[in-house]
Amino acid sequence: MEKGSTLISIEEAQKLVLTCSSLATILLEVPLTDALDFVLAKDVISEIDMPPFRQSAMDGYALKISSEKAYTVIGEIKAGDHANPPLKNTETVRIFTGAPVPDTADAVIMQERVVVDGTRMSPQMPLVSEMNIRPRGSQIKRGATALEKGTVLKGAHIGFLASIGVTTATVYKKPSIGIVVTGNELKAPGTPLEYGEIYESNGTMLSAVLRELGYLDTAITTVIDDYEETKNTLAAAIKKYDVVMVTGGISVGDYDFVGKALKAIGVAEIFYKVKQKPGKPLFFGKKDSTAVFGLPGNPAAALSCFYIYVYPLLKKTEGATQTQLLRIEMPMLEDYNVRGDRAQFLKAYVNGAHVQILGGQSSAMVRAFGDANALVFLPENTTIVKKGTPVKTILLPTK
Repeated sequence: MEKGSTLISIEEAQKLVLTCSSLATILLEVPLTDALDFVLAKDVISEIDMPPFRQSAMDGYALKISSEKAYTVIGEIKAGDHANPPLKNTETVRIFTGAPVPDTADAVIMQERVVVDGTRMSPQMPLVSEMNIRPRGSQIKRGATALEKGTVLKGAHIGFLASIGVTTATVYKKPSIGIVVTGNELKAPGTPLEYGEIYESNGTMLSAVLRELGYLDTAITTVIDDYEETKNTLAAAIKKYDVVMVTGGISVGDYDFVGKALKAIGVAEIFYKVKQKPGKPLFFGKKDSTAVFGLPGNPAAALSCFYIYVYPLLKKTEGATQTQLLRIEMPMLEDYNVRGDRAQFLKAYVNGAHVQILGGQSSAMVRAFGDANALVFLPENTTIVKKGTPVKTILLPTK
C-alpha cells in the first residue's frame, strides 16, 4: 500500500467486496431451538396436515345442524382427547378450543351464544355449516412447502416449524469474525489513563454490533504498534476466522504496520482507499478463504465502513437473498451544508416522513450513532441540500 494509492469509487468497492471474496457458504444441520436468525438453506416440506384433524376454534358445543331447538349434552371433548363420538341430530358435546371436532359434527357454536339447562343446550343464533371449525390442513397440507430456502428464521418461523413436528433445520453457517485492534495509545476501560492514552472502544463496539445482528462467533485481539507482533497476530487471526476486521494502523504513518504486515503474510490486496467520507483509508483483501478488512481507526468511520462493506459480505456468506441495507428516498427535514467534496455517509435519524442529519459527524465521534437509525448518502461534490430535498437514506439494521 503506497502513499499514492488511487482512490476507487464506493460503487466499485462494494462490488469488489461481494465478487472477489473467497468465502464459502457452508451448510449446517442445527436443532430447531438453535436456528434463530439463521438463513434456511433448503425448503422445509411439511410431513403432516396442520391442523392434523378438524379442530375447534372456540369453547362451545359441537353438533350436527338440524331443526332441533335444543340438544342433549352427552359428554365433553378437551384439547388432547381422542374421542370421536357419533352424534345424532338431537345430541351435542361440550368442546374446548383446540379439541378434535367429531366427524359427525358440522358446526361449533360458541358458549356465549347458547342457553344451558342441566343437560339441555339451546342455540341462541343461526347455525352455519363448518362455523368455528378449523379444517384439517387449513394452515398447511402435507407435502406443501412450509418455509422456502432463503428465509431468515425468526421466532414465529421457529414456532410454526415446531407446530408441524420439525426438530432440525438445514441452514447456512454464519461466518466467524476476528477483530484485531491496533495501537499503543489504547487501554482497556477501567484501567488508569496516562497522558496521551485513550480507552479502546472500536473492538468493543464492533463486537457488540455483531452480537446485536446475530453473529456470535467473534473475538477481539489487541496488538501494540510493533511490526512483528502485528504480523504474527494477523496471521493467527486469518488462519482462525472467516472474516478479519483490523481497526487502526492501516494508514501510511511511521507506526502504521498493518499494511506491511498484511503484505508480508500473503494477503492479496483487492483495493485500498475509497473516495468517501468518513473512511477513506479502507482496505479489503483476501488470503485463502479469509476476507480481510482494514478499517479506519476513528470509531464512527470504522462503524460506517462496517455497515456499507462488511455487513453485505456477512449477509451474502450466510445465504441471505438481500445483502445490502435497505435504501429509500426521504425528504430532508432541514437544510444541510456539506463540508468537503467526497461522497459522504452521514449519521441520520428517520422520523416519520423526513430524515434529519444528526450533529457530531466527525469520524472520531461515535455518540451520534447511538441515536441514528439511518445513514444519508450524499454524492461527491454536493455543497448544500435544501429542506424537503429527497436524499438517499440507508436504513441501519436492527437485527
